[in-house]
Amino acid sequence: MKYEKIQGPKGVREYLPPESAAFEWVREQLIAPAKAAGYQLMELPVFEDTNLFTRGVGESTDVVSKEMYTFEDRGGRSITLRPEGTAGVMRAVIEQNLDRGQLPVKVWYSGQFFRAERPQAGRYRQFYQVGIEAIGLDDPAIDAEVIAIADRGFKNLGLRNYRLEITSLGDAQSRAAHRIDLMAFIKKLDLDEATAKRAEINPLRLFDDKRPEMQAAMVKAPLLLDYLSDSSRKSFELVQGYLRAMKIDFVINPRMVRGLDYYTGTTFEFVHSDLGAQSGIGGGGRYDGLMEILGGQSLSGIGFGLGVDRALLAAIAEKSIPAEDFTSDLFLIPLGESAMEMALTTAQELRAAGIRTEIAFGDRALKGAMKAADKSGARYVVVLGDSEISSGNVDLKRMSDGVLTSVKITQLRDQLRQALSL
Repeated sequence: MKYEKIQGPKGVREYLPPESAAFEWVREQLIAPAKAAGYQLMELPVFEDTNLFTRGVGESTDVVSKEMYTFEDRGGRSITLRPEGTAGVMRAVIEQNLDRGQLPVKVWYSGQFFRAERPQAGRYRQFYQVGIEAIGLDDPAIDAEVIAIADRGFKNLGLRNYRLEITSLGDAQSRAAHRIDLMAFIKKLDLDEATAKRAEINPLRLFDDKRPEMQAAMVKAPLLLDYLSDSSRKSFELVQGYLRAMKIDFVINPRMVRGLDYYTGTTFEFVHSDLGAQSGIGGGGRYDGLMEILGGQSLSGIGFGLGVDRALLAAIAEKSIPAEDFTSDLFLIPLGESAMEMALTTAQELRAAGIRTEIAFGDRALKGAMKAADKSGARYVVVLGDSEISSGNVDLKRMSDGVLTSVKITQLRDQLRQALSL
C-alpha cells in the first residue's frame, strides 16, 4: 500500500541540520547573559487556561482578539496555546508562592509560542523566544539591567545593525491624565466600529495600528510622554542615565506601543534594519498591576521576549554566525571490526573530555570515509586500522593544511586538548 505524504503544518518554521546548529547557537547566546546575571530557569506548560491570557494580555490586543489558538479540551475547559511568556510566568509565581520569598524573583525561559498570524518571513505561527522576568521590585536600576541583558545577547551574536528604542508608558496617574485628552482627540476621528471599540478599551492601541490611514490620523495625537507624573518622569530619566553609564545606545520613541496591554512604565524594543517589515527582534517592559489582575499581590515586574527566529535571520543577514563552532573536533575512521570497537571506546573517552568526536559508520572504504570526513568539517581526522592498533600509534591529520602528527593512542586525548586549547 502506498501512503500519501503528510505535510508539516503551515506557518511553522522547522530547523534541520545544518541550520539547526546555528539556531541552537543563537538561542544559547541569547540565554547566556541572563544566566550570568543570576536568572534561573523556569519551564512552563505550552498551554494554559484561556482566562490567563484574556485577563493578563488584554482583550483589546490583536493577540487575544485575533491570534490565539484556543480549543476546548476533553474536560470542557477552554485551553489556549501560549502566545507569550510573561502571563504564564506570573501565574506560576503566584501559584507557587515564589513572590513570598526573596525579591525580585529572577527567571529565564525559552521555547515555542503560538499565534495564528499570516505567515511571512520572520513571522510564524509557531515561533521561538528567549525571555526573562524580574518580579517584585519597582526599581529603575532593574529596568536598566533587564535592557542590558537583552542588549548583551544581541552583541553576543555579533549584531551591529540594530537600534534600541525606549519610552515610558507612565503610571496610573500619567495614563489617566493622558487618556482624557487622547479620547477627546480620538472622538474627532472617523473610525470604523471595530477600531472605535478597541479605542474604548485601550486608546493607546491606535498608535499601534499599522494601516496608513490610521497612522496619518494619529500624527497629531497627544503623546503619553508629555503627561508623565513627576515620579514616572524621574524613573524614566534614571533608566536613561543608567543606560548611558553602561554605554548602551538608545533612541526615545514616544509613539511606541507594545502589542500587549499589561505594559506600564519603561518599555523598549530592539529593531534590526536588515529584516524589512518584520524588523522587531525583541522587546519588553514593566508591568505594574499584572500580578494583581491575575489574583496575586500588588507587585511590579519587568521582562523581555527575544525572538530566536528573527535573531537568527539578523545574524545570517550580518554574516555573524561562526561556522566553525558547529563542526566536530575529530573524525575517527575505523577500518575493520576490531578498529570499530577501538573507535567506539576512544570516542567515548574523548567526548567525556569535551572533544566533539564523530565516527565513520557503515564499513566504508578509506577513500569514501575520507570524503565523509572532509564534508563533516571536522578539524582533525584519525584512521584506525590493524597497523595502528598493533603499533599503538595513529597519524593525527589537521584538515586545514593536511599536516600529520604521530600520536600514541593513549595520548590522543591530551594532544587534542592541547591542539584545541581546551
